[in-house]
This record gives sequence, C-alpha cells and structure tokens, in this order.
Amino acid sequence: MVLKLLMRRMRFLGLLVIAVVAAVAGGAGSALAAPATTTPSTTPAAPSGSPIPETGIPMLDEVLNTLAGNLGLGGTGSSEVDSSQMIVVTAPEASDTTATLTAFERGTDDAWKPVIGPTKAFLGSLGIGEPEDNVYRTPEGTFDLDQAFGRLPNPGTKMPYKQVDRQDWWDSNMKSPTYNTMVRQVQSPGGDSENLYDSGPVYDYAVNIAHNPQRIPGKASAMFLHVTNNQPTMGCIAIDKDLMRKVLTWLDPAKHPKIAIGVNQAGPSGSASSGSGASDPQTPESSAPESSTPQSAVPESSSPSTSAMSGADSLTQLLNQLVSLLPSLSQTTAGG
Repeated sequence: MVLKLLMRRMRFLGLLVIAVVAAVAGGAGSALAAPATTTPSTTPAAPSGSPIPETGIPMLDEVLNTLAGNLGLGGTGSSEVDSSQMIVVTAPEASDTTATLTAFERGTDDAWKPVIGPTKAFLGSLGIGEPEDNVYRTPEGTFDLDQAFGRLPNPGTKMPYKQVDRQDWWDSNMKSPTYNTMVRQVQSPGGDSENLYDSGPVYDYAVNIAHNPQRIPGKASAMFLHVTNNQPTMGCIAIDKDLMRKVLTWLDPAKHPKIAIGVNQAGPSGSASSGSGASDPQTPESSAPESSTPQSAVPESSSPSTSAMSGADSLTQLLNQLVSLLPSLSQTTAGG
C-alpha cells in the first residue's frame, strides 16, 4: 500500500513538472518587460489568498507557493490581469546595481503610454534575481504594489497610506508570526526588522512591493520602492524623492498597480522610439540614466502581447486541477 501511494504521488509530481516546463516554455515564468493587455482570468482564488490551494504535503505546498510568487499570482489582486498601471524596472545585466524605471498607464483605447520617467533607479547591491533574507538582491518578476507609507504626511496618494513614527516596524524576523508585515509596537519584533522612522529619509515616501505575499520565511522581507540616497540598496528599488512623491500621487489601487522587474536582455520589436517619455519636463535631469533607455521599458504597440499573462493563468488552472486530484488518489490508495 505504501508503494502504491508513493507511485501515485510520484505520478502526480511528474504531471506537476510537466506543467511547470510547459509554462516556462510558453514564457509564463519570465519577467515582464512591458505591460500587456489581456482578458481577466475567471479562475477563482483559494480562500487563503493564494490561487493555488494547499495539498497537505509540506514540500509540495512550498513548491506551489514559490511558483505562485514567482509568477505574480499571490497577494492582493495579483491573480487579476486588468491592471492599467505598470511600473517597469529594467537593467542590462542581472548584476547591475542601477536600472531604468518607467511608469506606464493604459488608456481607454488599451494603449500603454509612459507617464513618469524613464529615470535612474538604484537596485540591490547584488543586482536582480532570486530574493533571499540577508541577501541584498532585488526580486525579479511582476508584483503588486499594495500599501504605501512614509515619514512624511500623505502626499495625496489614493493608496492606503500610513505616516510612520518610531513605533512602526517592518517585521523581518523569520521566526515571527507577523513576518513581512508592518507592525506597531514599542520594541523591535527582532531579527532584521526595520524601524520605519529611524531608517531615515529613504523612507520619507515608500510603497511595498508584494513579492512574497505568502510570507514564506527566507524568501525575503521588506522590499519597497522608496527614496534614494544615491547608493545601492539592500534589495529595494530607490528613485529621486520628487519622482517618488509623483509616483505615489499617480498610483491608484482601483487600477491594480503592479511593478515588473527584470533583466533587459532584448527589447520588444517595434520599440525604436524608445525615448518617449524622456522629455517629461517634470523629470529632473539628475534622475535620468546615463545610457540610452532600455528598449524593454517601452510597450511593443498599442496592443501588447498577451502570452506571458495568459500563460500564467493557464498554469494556475492546470495546477488547481492537479491539486484537486490528490484527495481521490489518497482515497483510492487507502481502499486497497
């Protein structure tokens, strides 16, 4: 009976591997370089807040949660594809500590237009890649922007905003039940938790990058878009203070804002006029990148490709179907 159960679970894991390989081949696992226009997914999310339900097998659940986070499927509204605000952060190499940031908005004609930037942004001192606690690397992928905060009063953002003081912390203690959340208390939650006021002017304005909505210990905490001190960060993305304030006043939770972070390996076709948006008179010259704007920061056309987002939706549906098979597999095995 044990052998049968093992064989059935191995078969299930094999199907899961096939699903993942298919998704990667279809481009679903790659970081988005520009916004895409798609049809909203109708796949219901699990009550826990993740679109992929738990299987009861700890190791498998961790794999599924990691997949959900890497594909931008977790967190508040991240399984939706009706975003009309997208911040794109691109760098020529994964090891780069600076990148180009451009904010796009999709109009009623479904065309994406640059509205802020392009501008220089500082990344983690180890560049872009897989996020880990105590590793100064900026997470790669597409994520929600879900809550804002700052040492200064609300600049007029529509995002949920908290003006912080010395009793506000971001819990980065991997052993804490409130890991990767903002908490209010007198004492530090421990570990590498940050006091959001004492951290200084870099947190005059900030917005959370929901890269680890499952709050998996070790997958990194406290990843923000915030004000720069003109130095590489500990994994956050940092820009000029005036532009950060402008970003906050532009962000609108009703438009499901997201941030896409990736390596600029090749720009999309039809993006020769990559300088669009660079003439924004409100963009300080000191914030402009030294090199030309990476092509991947410009949408391909007024009707961008839908392959990446639709691939992620298909993978979610397939994973849900595979997970739903586990109870029947276990019952069949128990019956002989």
